[in-house]
Amino acid sequence: MKTRLGPVGLTAALLLCALALTAAGAALLAPHDPNRPDLFNALAGSSPSHPLGADALGRDVLSRLMYGARSTLLGPLITIALSTVAGTVLAITAAWSGGRVDAVISRLLDVLFAVPGIVFALVAVAVLGPGTTGVVTGLAIAYTPYVARVVRGAALRERNLPYIAAAWVQGSHTLAICVRHLLPNLRPIVVAQAVSALGFAIVDLAAISFLGLGVQPPDADWGLMVKSGLDSAVRGQPMEAVSAGLMIALVVVAVNALGDRLSSQEGDRT
Repeated sequence: MKTRLGPVGLTAALLLCALALTAAGAALLAPHDPNRPDLFNALAGSSPSHPLGADALGRDVLSRLMYGARSTLLGPLITIALSTVAGTVLAITAAWSGGRVDAVISRLLDVLFAVPGIVFALVAVAVLGPGTTGVVTGLAIAYTPYVARVVRGAALRERNLPYIAAAWVQGSHTLAICVRHLLPNLRPIVVAQAVSALGFAIVDLAAISFLGLGVQPPDADWGLMVKSGLDSAVRGQPMEAVSAGLMIALVVVAVNALGDRLSSQEGDRT
């Protein structure tokens, strides 16, 4: 793994694994209930019982960071998973079928490209209401063409290689060729594209939560913590906004570093 990812990629992967484990074990690791107010400790500074202080309602900032990692990481992961599956299916269908099918799918992707992702998210929120479901649905649609564009180009190259012709000669069905031969060879590109897009999804969902349309109070979310922490910062306790903002930046940098490493590997193979 060290040889493949290099020091930077390995460090980023280990950091993301540590954050994922922290989010999964937040119930065991968090020192306090993240949603339990304690007005006697409102805006309390750093202390042994509250290492990162407390917010305006006296809730422990460290505990909310741990629990907030769940929505901050899980929402983007689901978004990228949905868009990757949809984009890959559309790309392989377009590349394999060609002709009118390819033209129709390409025009559809062009239309999706023309609409900013935040617009899809806002429309989904308007239909489904505020919360993670609407935001994830809208952003998954918005990210689909980005995956499809890259995978379609790779699929067109693979489509004309000898091993595909050999599978045809052996009498393999179209679906079998795509699943057993074409898709495995596209997997490195798909994974690299998904990881690269994950950083953008984290920022987008955090921004939408900051606007109050994503995760709803009192649940913990890093984007929501930045918003509520700004008011606390004016009152002399900036730790909530600063710590949540730094965590978002750290995760995005780690994801981008890992994505760049995977993309460079794919470029070296091609």
